[in-house]
Amino acid sequence: MSIKLSVVDQSPVHGSHPAIAAPSLTVELAKTCDELGYYRYWVAEHHDSIHFANPCPEIMVAHIASVTKNIRVGSGGVMLSHYSPLKVAESFKMMATLFPDRIDLGIGRAPGGTNVTSHALAFPHQPNHGDQYAQQALLLKGFVEGNLPENNPFHAIQVLPDSTPEPELWMLGSSGGSAGLAGQLGYNIALARFIDPDNCHPSIFTEYLEQWKRAEHQGTPNKMLAIACICAETEEEAKLRAGTAVYRKLAAQLGIREAFLTPAEVQDRYKAFPVSHQAEYDNILKGYTVGTSEQCAEEINQLAKAFDCDEVATVAVTHSQADRLDSYTQLMKGF
Repeated sequence: MSIKLSVVDQSPVHGSHPAIAAPSLTVELAKTCDELGYYRYWVAEHHDSIHFANPCPEIMVAHIASVTKNIRVGSGGVMLSHYSPLKVAESFKMMATLFPDRIDLGIGRAPGGTNVTSHALAFPHQPNHGDQYAQQALLLKGFVEGNLPENNPFHAIQVLPDSTPEPELWMLGSSGGSAGLAGQLGYNIALARFIDPDNCHPSIFTEYLEQWKRAEHQGTPNKMLAIACICAETEEEAKLRAGTAVYRKLAAQLGIREAFLTPAEVQDRYKAFPVSHQAEYDNILKGYTVGTSEQCAEEINQLAKAFDCDEVATVAVTHSQADRLDSYTQLMKGF
């Protein structure tokens, strides 16, 4: 199986640089991945975060598309519950017009922030907390494709004078619920294994395909598996680099909110952990793809075979930008 390698970038606030540099470091990585031959480059949406610095993926997508040449660029994803489906359609169809056949619109159900930020984003109205997500996703697809039924009150709206260019539509999910909805509505599906690898199984893709067939959609459904992956010249170095992201995830479970730690600081914390915390750290690390280019390539091929998909996107969060750039460079060597 020929694997397409893609990227999901959460725009981490690297400890190696001032926080204000995080968006420009995302752009730097995107340019590098374009040159290395990665297939897609998606940016995530987070609000009120000390770790991730992109609350507006539509702006980042447009900028990255303007400074790269070949790579597809998109959102991974727009947290649709906060926004008007029409406005999202307008933004991404405009980008698809400016950058033909290169724009992806990935949407997600999660808030990407706290309850407070959800209320602030909805103000002066009340947040819907995802309750209207299915309806919003259906409406968004109709606006993008220009095929809302005649009995829809928005049927006559023309998104652009020439609405022919369309972004590729994707739905993000880490559970069968979103996958089933993606199949019903006719979205491509991106399965975020990096969020919860213990509960991310190939059966989710099976449910997606069953719902797609049941809805009798035309065309071919696309599947992408998104994983956490850290690559280095040696397995030992890769595990050290991965410690920054692994510890952040463990700290979140423990209710600790602090900036990214260096790999050395993580190792010091690990040694001081009680056995139960060490075990949980080890379990989180086990859900990552970590190692040399050959080791990572072997595991990615195994995952692609197990999930029966030909595209794998990787999420790499490290303390330093240099390590992240090197991780993506090393990973491509394996392919």
